[in-house]
Amino acid sequence: MKLAASIMCGNQLNLDSELKALEEAKVDLLHCDVMDGVFVNNLAMGPYVLEAIKNGTNIPLDIHLATLNPEKYIKMYSYLKPEYMSFHIEASSNVERDIYLLREQGIKPVLAISPETPIENIEKYLLEVEMILAMTVNPGFAGQKFRYEVIEKIVRINKSLKDKPGRPMIEVDGCINKTTMEALREQEVDVFVLGTSALFKNDGQTYKKKIKDIRESYSNYFKVNLK
Repeated sequence: MKLAASIMCGNQLNLDSELKALEEAKVDLLHCDVMDGVFVNNLAMGPYVLEAIKNGTNIPLDIHLATLNPEKYIKMYSYLKPEYMSFHIEASSNVERDIYLLREQGIKPVLAISPETPIENIEKYLLEVEMILAMTVNPGFAGQKFRYEVIEKIVRINKSLKDKPGRPMIEVDGCINKTTMEALREQEVDVFVLGTSALFKNDGQTYKKKIKDIRESYSNYFKVNLK
């Protein structure tokens, strides 16, 4: 299990402090949402902001392009050399080209899918990418309710991948917290994106304590149920 912190949900006026606290918490990835105001009704995280974030931390970047015309944004952000970069199946006019562009830059390609999109749209690309990002809310805004119907989509993705070599990881993003993680425990999810509800809510607890509690809760569940 990997935990990714959605840095868009952090305190934007104190990013240096936020990054240090997330390093102390030992999060595995920084999930960075790039929004164009067209594919989603919001704007977020330009390249200079992400450049400053990358220069301020050793945590690998996981850039999520919630944009139309992914090719344009892949070229715009690829100089940052993130670990992962995702683009939406709904937004790409040429999925193979966009996957190739990412691999050409040494970036691990990720294919994102919105809650309403059928998995049939991505099935032929499953083994061409490093990870599938299953959105559990509509992309664009934090604070939405978890879409439980997406769990069935994850079940079907895992069935499609069963016994196949080179299985991509599965990442989930949208209202991920202890409660919704419980609902996902049996679904072979590899990466959980943590935003306001699980990590950045100002409740007096440190990020280190919250991350530790989440890891222990998840680990203890499997220790009990695998006996």
